[in-house]
Amino acid sequence: MLFFLYSEEYFTVDTFKEFNELLGWNKNRFTKLKKEGWIEVVSNARPGKVKSLYGITYKTSHMMNSIYNKLEGGYIPMDKTKNPMFLSKVGYSDKVYRNTIKKMNEAIRQEQCHSHEL
Repeated sequence: MLFFLYSEEYFTVDTFKEFNELLGWNKNRFTKLKKEGWIEVVSNARPGKVKSLYGITYKTSHMMNSIYNKLEGGYIPMDKTKNPMFLSKVGYSDKVYRNTIKKMNEAIRQEQCHSHEL
């Protein structure tokens, strides 16, 4: 849902519901996203004239930019404060993921070094 909302500048509840139908039924999704700070009111409704307009918050925009950056080959943070997988007390799955992240970041670094040499 956030990918769709990220692509929209502003949207109404009706627009949200229209897209929400494609994702599987969840009647509380709009309320939950608003309550958790992913979407916000941009313009309040005026009775009989204009519906409320909503937009994504800075939190959503920041997260989506981070996802797109990683999809385009950007580094995945390995700092314990930015990525909890790198804390000392984590489960087995997190340890496997962080080893993969280290390898991916090294491959990205190697690729960037080679592209600068050309």
